[in-house]
Amino acid sequence: MKTTVKRFGFLMALVVLMGVLKSCKNDEPSVIKIFVRSASNELVQGAKVIIIGDVDSNPATIAYVDTIITNGSGFAYFNVQPHFDLGSKDYTVGYFDVIAKLDNKVTTGYIRSRVHTTAVETVYLPN
Repeated sequence: MKTTVKRFGFLMALVVLMGVLKSCKNDEPSVIKIFVRSASNELVQGAKVIIIGDVDSNPATIAYVDTIITNGSGFAYFNVQPHFDLGSKDYTVGYFDVIAKLDNKVTTGYIRSRVHTTAVETVYLPN
């Protein structure tokens, strides 16, 4: 009888431990959101936004380039999780140059992204 109780207690402890370990895994995607605003602070739809991994950053960022057009809410949504998946398990931070274009107007910015988080930056187009 004592052996059965010990086994049951051990199995219950194992189940609880597995549940805790499973819940600690972060499944949130790695996202960069770039808002583009006009010089008069209005959100801009239809701007081309390019992010480029800064390979000269410290720590170095893996080479990466992506282009998205801003949506009706004036932001470009980049899923950079595949970028982080290319690196080792210790690769958790990336630095990106940002270029936004609309017609003949161009602006730049810079953003830091961490794995499993959403990084947000706003850039302003000139007059």
